[in-house]
Amino acid sequence: MRLRDKVAIVTGAGSGIGLAIATRFAAEGASVVVGDWNQERLEQAVRKLSDAGGSVTGAQGDIADQATAEALVDLAMSTYGGIDTLVNNAGVMDYMQGVGDLDVEVWRRVLAIDLDGPMFTSRRAVQVMLERGGGSIVNIASTGGVEGGTAGAAYTVAKHGLVGLTRNTAWMYATRSIRCNAICPGGTQTNIAESMPVERLDPVGAARAQAYAALIPAFMEPADIASLALFLASDESVRINGAIIPADGGWTAA
Repeated sequence: MRLRDKVAIVTGAGSGIGLAIATRFAAEGASVVVGDWNQERLEQAVRKLSDAGGSVTGAQGDIADQATAEALVDLAMSTYGGIDTLVNNAGVMDYMQGVGDLDVEVWRRVLAIDLDGPMFTSRRAVQVMLERGGGSIVNIASTGGVEGGTAGAAYTVAKHGLVGLTRNTAWMYATRSIRCNAICPGGTQTNIAESMPVERLDPVGAARAQAYAALIPAFMEPADIASLALFLASDESVRINGAIIPADGGWTAA
């Protein structure tokens, strides 16, 4: 097992990419702390992993809240005695608004969840990892973190910020055995569209994003992202640090 005796935290693990990562990690021997804002989905995820024989603990809450985010790391410490891997996966979409039509409420909500949350968890996790001698942080960014056409201004800025956080963290702690990498999924079969109600989409912005989305060569499955996250969490990637890895079927090669 590639993660035997490891402890991992996965945010946004109630469904989609987060659930696929948590499932894969547990199957590879990790003890997993899973977080999600949706209580029902969280309970279903915990039950699924437990029924499969995994060691799992769940915590419900809004990752944008500093106390909630930091409590995930503290829960891993109190339950399993440490943390080896943090996967910052929780995220929401925006409403495809360009900057000229950007709603401030949307801006603050998206940045709070997609960027503040990963900063809060990473800050606390790094403090613990330094005491333990190292660890791995895997940020689930997006093609929107390296391109400009996949979404509106808020989501694009948040994911670009997450890429910046990844690179800075990788550099700052490279000599102290903490590595930090980002996966940039393209179109992936998840339920993230629930955070982007059709009736609130900006029609002009959505049309521009659709023009870019038309170039997608293939849609990814959550399991595809989970396989890459497993590699980045395992000792096989011990020299991989600061990498921003597209997982988009070749979309960003266009």
